[in-house]
Amino acid sequence: MLKACLNGGVLRHEHPAVPITPAEVAADAVRCESAGAAAVHVHPRDEEGRETLAAEAVDATVAALRRSCPELPVGVSTGAWMAPDPAERVAAIESWRVLPDFASVNAHEEGAERVAAALHARGIGVEAGLWTPASVTAYRAWRVPCVRLLLECMEPDEEAALANAHAMPAALGNDGPVLLHAEGPAVWAVLREAVRLGLHARVGLEDTRMMPDGTMAPGNRALVEAALTFGVTPGSSE
Repeated sequence: MLKACLNGGVLRHEHPAVPITPAEVAADAVRCESAGAAAVHVHPRDEEGRETLAAEAVDATVAALRRSCPELPVGVSTGAWMAPDPAERVAAIESWRVLPDFASVNAHEEGAERVAAALHARGIGVEAGLWTPASVTAYRAWRVPCVRLLLECMEPDEEAALANAHAMPAALGNDGPVLLHAEGPAVWAVLREAVRLGLHARVGLEDTRMMPDGTMAPGNRALVEAALTFGVTPGSSE
């Protein structure tokens, strides 16, 4: 399946079409769903446009998505840069009133398993974010079930990202559904590799602002459409 990662930490000056408010996120999700995205991943923002785990922002964003795309699975981030203290992240998760379907947890971050357990306790699916073979080792010690493993190739160099795209699945074995993606210049090469390996994939302004031909993407829908031409199959989010 193809997931659309709508905004991440991208700011308006970095791309004018990045969705920030709940209404913008919901409208963009509609466009991506109609283009073939099977799920969305978003980073809720506060009134200043900053990424946040605060209930006010998460509830408003997820509720807007539910109204506009009632059948589309919705995921959010729990990145430690939004709340460095694991206890603060857990408290934020426990305060959410409108729950996403799933949330990503980076296995290398302090308190990751505790954050994953808080999500699981609330019935929110856990996606384990794995950046390196070492993070695969950290994840293997978890006692929290995951709905999906995110193999995230963060290297800016395409050759290094592809090497990581091969190393992490080899370290994982058959641990569960896998989504493979990159950020920056390696996005399209790694997406092509995800298709070749038969893995889930994602694309969106969080990961790249560039089309495969090197031109600036008009927005998330265009990125989703381009990904589908690579052979990613629209379909179930699970």
